[in-house]
Amino acid sequence: MSSSKPSQGSKRAGYVLHVLTASGAAAGLVALQAVFNGEWRQALLWLIVCQVLDGLDGPIARKIDVTIHAPRIDGHILDLVVDYLTCVVVPVVLLASLELLPLRFEVWVAGAIFITSALWFARIDQETDDHWFNGFPAAWNLVVPTFLIMGSTRIEVLIVTIALCISQLTNLKFPHIVKVEPMRWVTLPFAVLYLGNLAWLSWDYTPTEQSHANLFQAIVLIGFPLYIMLISIWRTWFAHTHIPLLGWIQYD
Repeated sequence: MSSSKPSQGSKRAGYVLHVLTASGAAAGLVALQAVFNGEWRQALLWLIVCQVLDGLDGPIARKIDVTIHAPRIDGHILDLVVDYLTCVVVPVVLLASLELLPLRFEVWVAGAIFITSALWFARIDQETDDHWFNGFPAAWNLVVPTFLIMGSTRIEVLIVTIALCISQLTNLKFPHIVKVEPMRWVTLPFAVLYLGNLAWLSWDYTPTEQSHANLFQAIVLIGFPLYIMLISIWRTWFAHTHIPLLGWIQYD
C-alpha cells in the first residue's frame, strides 16, 4: 500500500461524495413535504430519487477509496442516518397518511416498523462476509410504494408488513443487489427493471384504490420481491446442501 498522502483532488472528490450521500436526506425532506401536502406522485418520485442516490454513492465510494481520501467523515454511519430517514421515516409517514393499514392497528404497526428498523440499522452483524444482509434490510421505500401502486388491501398490507418487521430481527439472508456475486446476472438486471418500472408507475400515479399496473408491470412489481424471497430462503437454508438453484455456485 502506498504511504503517499491523498492529493487535494482526491480529498475534494471524497468529501463531494459524502455531500452526495447527505443530499439524500434533503431529497427525503422534499418527499416528506410532498406527503404532508398530499402530493402522492411527487412523494413517490422523490423516494425513487433517494433510492438512486443511495445506489450511486456506494460503488463510487469503493472506486475512489473514500475512507482514505475523506477520513474525517464515516461514510457508513452517514449512509445509515440518511437511509433511516429515506427508507423508513418517509415511507412510514406515507403509509400512515394514505391509511393503507387497518385503522385500529395503524399506530401500532407504524411503531413496530420504526422499532424493528432501528434495531436492524444498529445490528453489528448487519451484513455477512459474502455480502448478504441478515434480516430484511429496511427497504420500506420500495415496499410502501408497491403497496400503493398495486392497490393492496389493508389486510394484505398488514400481513406483509408484520412479516417483514419480524424478518428484520432474524438471520434470513437478503442479497445486496450489487455486491452478491451468485446469480448477479439475474438479480441486478431484474432490480434495474423493477426500479425503472416503479419509477414509471410513480410518474403515472393518480390516487385511486385500483392497481395502476398492467399485467407485465404487475408481474415485475410482484415477481422481483418473490425472486428475492426465493433466493433468500435458498441462501439461508439450502446453500450448504447439494440443492442447486439455477446453476448457483455451491458454498463449501
